[in-house]
Amino acid sequence: MFGKLLVSLSIIFTLFIAVTCADSTQKVDNFTLSDYDQQLHNLDDYTDSKAIVLMFISTRCPVSNSFNERMEKLYQTYSKKGVTFLGLNSNSLEDINEIKKHALDKNLNFTILKDTDNIIADRLGARVTPEIFVINSERVILYHGRIDDANKESDVKSADLKNALDEILAEKPVTTPVTKVFGCSIKRTEKK
Repeated sequence: MFGKLLVSLSIIFTLFIAVTCADSTQKVDNFTLSDYDQQLHNLDDYTDSKAIVLMFISTRCPVSNSFNERMEKLYQTYSKKGVTFLGLNSNSLEDINEIKKHALDKNLNFTILKDTDNIIADRLGARVTPEIFVINSERVILYHGRIDDANKESDVKSADLKNALDEILAEKPVTTPVTKVFGCSIKRTEKK
């Protein structure tokens, strides 16, 4: 009797999760942030993009820095195909001047925004750098996860962000919409 009850509860729970996940389309609320030159960028300014890649990055995190060249290559390739790339720095210890110097030193040509007080990171639940969210023009999250599966580019077996962008541009559903992220924790501003 107890076994049948457990099986029944298990089936009900599984169906509940399946329905919930199938029906969940998380949207990103509009936001406005400054880049390192103090220019304001509103997320709604990019709604003509085929996709918008939000990349939580860091100047000091060795994991994030190991992806600098790959982020720039992805930007160079996919921005020509109508994809917008926005770097977001939410680390409380990294100021605008440090972000600008890092971007110039590392030849990062995509826009990098300062998420002061980690408001956007908190809103999206971003935990580490690098961590990626790809959204469409209606700001629906189509992909959330890592850039790929290895710190060293030579060890990459799964180019997750590239695969997701290729599927989005082909107007196909993203086969793997969520991947496990890894990196350095975002150093958050303490809330009062």
